[in-house]
Amino acid sequence: MSRQRIVFAGTPVFAATALQALLADGQEVVAVYTQPDRPAGRGRQLQASAVKQLALTHGLPVCQPLSLRNAEAQAELAAWRPDLMVVAAYGLILPAAVLALPRAGCLNIHASLLPRWRGAAPIQRALLAGDAMTGISIMQMDAGLDTGAVWLTRTLPITADDTSVSLHDKLADLGAAALLAVLHGEGGPAQAQPDSGVVYAHKISKEEAVIDWSQSAAAIERRIRALQPWPVASTHVGTDVLKIHAAHLLPGEAGAAPGTLLALNAVGWTIACGEGRLCLQNVQRAGGRVVSAAELARARPDIGVGLRLGA
Repeated sequence: MSRQRIVFAGTPVFAATALQALLADGQEVVAVYTQPDRPAGRGRQLQASAVKQLALTHGLPVCQPLSLRNAEAQAELAAWRPDLMVVAAYGLILPAAVLALPRAGCLNIHASLLPRWRGAAPIQRALLAGDAMTGISIMQMDAGLDTGAVWLTRTLPITADDTSVSLHDKLADLGAAALLAVLHGEGGPAQAQPDSGVVYAHKISKEEAVIDWSQSAAAIERRIRALQPWPVASTHVGTDVLKIHAAHLLPGEAGAAPGTLLALNAVGWTIACGEGRLCLQNVQRAGGRVVSAAELARARPDIGVGLRLGA
């Protein structure tokens, strides 16, 4: 693809990484679209998205419509005369009228190897499923949910200690590089996605954070890594909710009912699971700071061998 007038649409840090790459590459970004400012933090002050903050530092025009479905928003977009729209984690649905506006259509940076993990939470779902590999797809957008033809894919192995945070950062960099590769003529022509292998990455819910100790230690450990930084895997210790920020697998059989605290030491708590054992390392009580599991046990005399988590 040759140099074009680009409208960029994105909201979080993942998208800001791609926008920064476009600007560093000298691409002609004529306008930036991002979600409206949202309340954030303890004071619930309005906060601009990562994309808006970056755009303003570069003096780019910023548009923040609540929707792109109305004629006024579409007329504003058309006025930028875009050749191409680049979309990365924008958060708004692009109707058919918007998809048809740019001469070269709309490209999307998607954080999975399509057609696996179409949808809202591909990074978390790949970790939860225990996938060995993920990657980036640069997709020509159509009216479906991540169903468009793919220009280029780049793969990335998922390591045993990857969390959603670490994988997000790796994929953000990979996505930015893959986008530039397509703009510079690599990949293509765009290939239709196969009909087989389609899996949907449904949005993560708070309810999924609750640990089911009857699951295997491997599945629970993946959940702990996948649900960082939100909503964070959790369990009950008595009536208290305890968030689990880090854990690692231990050898050996469970040897007790799922959720039973088998041992305490300086490394953490050994917990029996439905299959295998898990060591909880870093935890957080409601309203408290993240501490080592050993530190919490020293402060809580009710926490000891035989305690049943989640009961």
